[in-house]
Amino acid sequence: METAQSQEQAGPAAFTAFARFVLCGGGVGITSSFAVAALASWIPWALANALITVVSTLLATELHARFTFGAGGRATWRQHGQSAGSAAAAYAVTCVAMLVLQQMVATPGAVLEQVVYLSASALAGVARFTVLRLVVFTRNRGQAAPTGPTARPVHATVATAAPAGLAVLRYAA
Repeated sequence: METAQSQEQAGPAAFTAFARFVLCGGGVGITSSFAVAALASWIPWALANALITVVSTLLATELHARFTFGAGGRATWRQHGQSAGSAAAAYAVTCVAMLVLQQMVATPGAVLEQVVYLSASALAGVARFTVLRLVVFTRNRGQAAPTGPTARPVHATVATAAPAGLAVLRYAA
């Protein structure tokens, strides 16, 4: 049975993490939507969305690593890469939503464009939260050593047949 302290070290609960995700990611997302709209007045919308997506993904990944998922430090290159994959999927969702809007409405107004863009972003955001929590930042939560009266020492052994890298260390209780 885990103690409250070890559960806290393992990372925030799903509800807390989702609330932080909404605040950090949502704040970046809303700011990004206005940046895309402003930039799209000078360059094609898809290019504006791509540029803003890259910048906002880098910023949001750092915020999620530091605050949302309890990693407590900077995001690693691996986490940035995995986060970029989920952001690419979100980019595709927002592009498809905007293309569908353009096909359905000849000249949509800025408010309608924002509603469609933010709705698609919210849908993609829920999927991204799931991926980030269960895949990208899960290793940080799983590596926290238990503490308290039920904690047992962790011993590392080297597996000689395994390739070099993280697979070399096997943890035994």
